[in-house]
Amino acid sequence: MVKDRVGAAARGATTIADRVVAKIAAQAAREALDAVPEGGSPPHASVVVHRDVARVSVSLELDYPSDIGRQCGAVRGRVRHRVEELAGIEVHEVAVHVERLHSARTVHHRKRGRLA
Repeated sequence: MVKDRVGAAARGATTIADRVVAKIAAQAAREALDAVPEGGSPPHASVVVHRDVARVSVSLELDYPSDIGRQCGAVRGRVRHRVEELAGIEVHEVAVHVERLHSARTVHHRKRGRLA
């Protein structure tokens, strides 16, 4: 007995939730950074997906001094690549927001009970 083959379009569609794409983006941002600053928070992301096109917003904290532009560029590239690779969703925009800069001097003073 031969079964009729059903075309891919007739079988349905796979939908990936925005929060899943956001987790992929946050992990990709962590991979792209040199390191999470001492006392800092790991990157987090929010995503809006519309018709297989994503807009990603990543918030992160960086060490200071550092090459902020290079690190933000690395995050943008890594997030775009990983989301497209793992979720199959085209990424039109990756906005990177640096929420805080951590300096070694500030961390040292905080440990002593005061902030410079």
